[in-house]
Amino acid sequence: MTDDPQAQIRAVAALEDDLRHGMYAFIRQARRPVTRDEAAASVGISRKLAAFHLDKLVEAGVLRSSYEPAGKVGRAPKVYRPSETDIRISIPPRRPDMLAEILLDAVLTERDGETARDAALRGARARGSALGQAERERLRTGRLGAERALTVAAGILQRAGFEPAREAPTCVRLRNCPFHPLAAKAPGLICGINQAFLAGLLGALEAPAEAVLSPRPGECCVELRA
Repeated sequence: MTDDPQAQIRAVAALEDDLRHGMYAFIRQARRPVTRDEAAASVGISRKLAAFHLDKLVEAGVLRSSYEPAGKVGRAPKVYRPSETDIRISIPPRRPDMLAEILLDAVLTERDGETARDAALRGARARGSALGQAERERLRTGRLGAERALTVAAGILQRAGFEPAREAPTCVRLRNCPFHPLAAKAPGLICGINQAFLAGLLGALEAPAEAVLSPRPGECCVELRA
């Protein structure tokens, strides 16, 4: 699944057209590469019009295209198949996949004498740390001051769906919980995972800041403070 919300919106918008949606459904059901002629026939339009719509779906990331040998003299036909990218839109953003990965890692790596909760918190911290380390390497940052570190962290968390808001130069409030509504079923566990994830992120950024539990209705239970 792509994490870019704009890319997800473009993909869904591309499928809003009935002709494109019909050809996309046909290509998915075919379970093999489909030519322009076949796609055109599936919705009853010309090959030229089908080519226009199919290439728009490729641009949106919904389909991918290639040329396959024709098996005879002549130009290889262009064929289409579904892309491997999962497309999912949620407003506000939700990340059940991230939570599932953290919990799956906890099950697979639980240590002797460690509770399932402890394993989940350890996994969440490690995941946050990996994100922070990757961002440090991408930006090639040196030692970060508190405000700069919070800015970098907010950029990461925006992409992750936390909807960060800078309430003060030294405080970032997270307006959305990507793990809702599961957070409502097990607030102690999910809020702990959130805090551990964010603590790992700040630690990897070597930020002079901390992830503090500060629940508010309708928002993430954690905020970042210098």
